[in-house]
Amino acid sequence: MVNFPLLILCAGFGKRMLELTLEKPKPLLKYKNIILLYNTINFFQNIGCNDFFVNTHYLHKKIQKYINKEFNNYPLKLIYEPFLLGTGGAIKNIFNYTNNKNICVVNADIFWRSENIFDIQNFLMHLNEIEYCKILLSKHNSFYGLKNKEGDFRIKNGIVSKWKKGDEIIYYSGIQIVNKNIFENSTKIFSMNDVWNKIIDNQQLNGSIMESKILHIGDKNSFENL
Repeated sequence: MVNFPLLILCAGFGKRMLELTLEKPKPLLKYKNIILLYNTINFFQNIGCNDFFVNTHYLHKKIQKYINKEFNNYPLKLIYEPFLLGTGGAIKNIFNYTNNKNICVVNADIFWRSENIFDIQNFLMHLNEIEYCKILLSKHNSFYGLKNKEGDFRIKNGIVSKWKKGDEIIYYSGIQIVNKNIFENSTKIFSMNDVWNKIIDNQQLNGSIMESKILHIGDKNSFENL
């Protein structure tokens, strides 16, 4: 088992959940009677995470209260963003709180299950060797929940590029490994998509495809019907 740091992205408004997130942040929604944030922390703690980071903004005090109650003794740091930094800015900011050069980053709306363990362990095996960024991908038939009609990416020989019409439908699974060096000369507020586009042009975005099924609880429909 490899030890690793993990950032769970929890700052967003969760607008696709509609009225479900008017008074509760999406990470605290209970899916199949399990709180999404609990599911993520528990899953990754069991496979070796020894340093958790959770960025917050929307209804941040409710997340703080939940963390203090349920995970008070965990190696977990809450990073409050007074204003949203975007996914890229949030990840860049975390490197101000850790000496690690590489960190694993996950979205808060993936519901992890035991069948995902082998895929995630394999993905994280060489975490410290990633020079830029590596993302885990999922094929259309293995990806459940909120997804686009078009694919997110294409992959060949471990190198990820932009999806084009006619390509196999492949989605981003919600987990990536990021090296801090990719943020050199970046601004404070930006999307991770901007970083991906830049390193794709230089063939520096690596990836692999998972075999197990992934559950993306990304909107109200998937939350209620998946």
